[in-house]
Amino acid sequence: MSLPSLSSSPSPASAAPSAPTQAELLDFVRRAAADAELVASLPLDPEGRTWVRLAGPGGSEAWLIGWPPGTGTGWHDHAESVGAFVTAAGELKENALAARLPADGWKTLELSDGVDRERRLTAGQGRAFGRHHVHEVLNESSEGHAVSVHAYYPPLPQIRRYSRSGQTLRLEQVERPGDWQ
Repeated sequence: MSLPSLSSSPSPASAAPSAPTQAELLDFVRRAAADAELVASLPLDPEGRTWVRLAGPGGSEAWLIGWPPGTGTGWHDHAESVGAFVTAAGELKENALAARLPADGWKTLELSDGVDRERRLTAGQGRAFGRHHVHEVLNESSEGHAVSVHAYYPPLPQIRRYSRSGQTLRLEQVERPGDWQ
């Protein structure tokens, strides 16, 4: 399954395509999340998340993801990629850190007070985010699946996974594309 890329004016064959902006990624995931046929095509599993890769705009990586009740991602970031996601069905909660973290060279950080942000995103709602955005996404429903659409550029070079205890954030694992594709 794939969606068409964002339309743009033709460019000379010698010109490299421009990288999609956060706004273009958000527009793409909004349009995909509004595609009822696409959303209904996702096989849902009562036990674990399901996903289908989509053709994102401008060489971006995009995913349609199903979230069974009570599932989530855990704390993570998308390294050097910018991204966007929109809830297509159900409701998702995003917990995020409003703090710029160092890109590399650390294993444990003490977070300042006031860095926590929480968003509840119902169908049609979403957000874009920049590089090194640390968050977790959850379906807190005890009964219903949620479905969302995500896009990242450049395609995810890695995902860093974290554990959190109070104000302490610890880098636990670095995943590469072969770990999730």
